[in-house]
Amino acid sequence: MSPELISILVLAVVFVIATTRSVNMGALAFAAAFAVGELVADLDADGIFAGFPGDLFVVLVGVTYLFAIARANGTTDWLVHASIRLVRGRVALIPWVMFFLTGTLTAIGAVSPAAVAIVAPIALSFAARYGISPLLMGAMVVHGAQGGGFSPISIYGTIVNGIVERERLPGSEITLFLASLAANLLIAGVVFVLFGGLKLWARGAGPHLPTTEERTPSPAGTTTASPERDGTEATATGTGTGTGTGATATATATGSGSGTGPRPSSSTSTSTSTSTDVETPRLTPARSATLGALLALVVAVLVLDLDAGLTAITLAAALSAVWPDDSRKAVNQIAWSTVLLICGVLTYVGVLDEMGTITWAGEGVSGIGVPLLAAVLLCYIGAVVSAFASSVGIMGALIPLAVPFLAQGEIGAVGMIAALAISATVVDVSPFSTNGALVLAAAPDVDRERFFRQLMIYGAIVVAVVPAVVWLVLVVPGFG
Repeated sequence: MSPELISILVLAVVFVIATTRSVNMGALAFAAAFAVGELVADLDADGIFAGFPGDLFVVLVGVTYLFAIARANGTTDWLVHASIRLVRGRVALIPWVMFFLTGTLTAIGAVSPAAVAIVAPIALSFAARYGISPLLMGAMVVHGAQGGGFSPISIYGTIVNGIVERERLPGSEITLFLASLAANLLIAGVVFVLFGGLKLWARGAGPHLPTTEERTPSPAGTTTASPERDGTEATATGTGTGTGTGATATATATGSGSGTGPRPSSSTSTSTSTSTDVETPRLTPARSATLGALLALVVAVLVLDLDAGLTAITLAAALSAVWPDDSRKAVNQIAWSTVLLICGVLTYVGVLDEMGTITWAGEGVSGIGVPLLAAVLLCYIGAVVSAFASSVGIMGALIPLAVPFLAQGEIGAVGMIAALAISATVVDVSPFSTNGALVLAAAPDVDRERFFRQLMIYGAIVVAVVPAVVWLVLVVPGFG
């Protein structure tokens, strides 16, 4: 059995054990990287660690740390209120706002993971607060980033068009851009319909829509005032009675209160609230500084071309030095299990790359004598490998591999290149890709194992369906 085939079988075993035994896949992948690297590929520790995604590690830790601070001090709640005002209370528009926002960022030159790192934490905080499916919101952010990712001035577009020019293949920058945008728009529309978008439209518009917490009844006898609503922390325990109809409710709470901020002058207080009268969180010094840090992150990444992870962790450290209490809460919210999972799997993929498994598979497919079959298999290889590795790297490898049969003239080069580009990037919603990992790490108040499985299943469906569809639409009509 060849070393390349052994490495693929070991990867399959890792998936099976992680799925059936509920073991962190990253830990298993590190062990597999060590075993295969040492025993099969004859790699030393340096060769094994060559695939460790140090930059992604810093991005995951830095971005989740910064936004954990933003959640701890109420900044994300302020942003949520600002967003709902912009769309006049129609929550159904928010996923599409996030789609076009990330698409615009990548279209004007932002690296796709950087755009997702900026938008995903805000989008998913909004989803958690208003009961929007995190899978819906995460998919809209990632597909938005990929929808704008192949504009003529974007990073992906520049790279692919440069490869096409270097290989002296026919190309069309506009066709590449529009094909990717159309594919991701179509997928986003399907996701919106399937994962609760129509129910969001049914809510209608209004000054205030119920949050997740407000839709869930509080335990009897307990009343909690959120610090994100009024800038105070207060709890009251006792016996409560409430009556109300429609949007108006009256509640009476008797007991003791504790916390910071104004206290009632007596042990009994009566309050009346309406669903259309919700106070917007105030901009405290900590929140203002955090907003400034988020703006600095955007400028540093998009304008100054600085690393998103290093910039985010630097800004988080600065905020922590001034407001250490928020920092202590935020450190525990860094998605360490996600970091282990992603870094472990990508380290193993790096071992596969070092030992030539990816090149071996690509060359085997390109040697098939049937051009259309070779074309669809290359699209699938691009999708599968990109779900675990760098999309740019995969495109850089696959397009040259396609040159021999593209040169024969039987397959249209423009359609094939667009199909390869879409196949290799549309799957970035996978939790093992950079964008999918950022979405997984940024989602607050979710069962991460369940959300991970949802992203993995959704990513698998995209891998199974999209390459065949883009092959049928973009490649088959140009055959002959």
